[in-house]
Amino acid sequence: MDQRNGFDLRKYIRSIPDYPKKGIIFRDITTLMASAHGLRACVDELVWPFLEVDIDYVIGIEARGFILGGAVAHELGRGFVPIRKRGKLPWKVIGKDYELEYGVDRIEVHADAIREGDRVLLIDDLIATGGTANAAIDLIRESGGELVAAAFVIDLPELGGSRKLKEKGVKVHTLVEFEGA
Repeated sequence: MDQRNGFDLRKYIRSIPDYPKKGIIFRDITTLMASAHGLRACVDELVWPFLEVDIDYVIGIEARGFILGGAVAHELGRGFVPIRKRGKLPWKVIGKDYELEYGVDRIEVHADAIREGDRVLLIDDLIATGGTANAAIDLIRESGGELVAAAFVIDLPELGGSRKLKEKGVKVHTLVEFEGA
């Protein structure tokens, strides 16, 4: 919830049962982003804690992290670096495999996108088991970057992802929580 204005982001997020497989409840933020007020409140809440923090780049994880990360980078006046799925980047890459709630995948970043000492903010739409975020954090750190924080619209605390990130020493900022998978 947007604590400053009492704006409830949860009411703009659609829950889709049994997607992408039975037993998963997919939290769809496309409905949030389609609302001018919802999108503005969401981006403002992602930006607010980092307005006076020294950040060189905002990094967004494909695909919804691109939308949100780009908006956050713009608001902070910083550059944006994409972390993409395997085979989508045209230059030399470094990559990490990770487990999803429903399979295995790989993410990659350009090998020269993050330099030693760059301070970065990681953005994505949702933290569930933490597999994707953990892989992104490993890529950032292997590149020499310093992770300032990881910010997400949605936390699924029962799946333990945000707890795992905090155990790795990562500052985690989330806007709303949903119970269940």
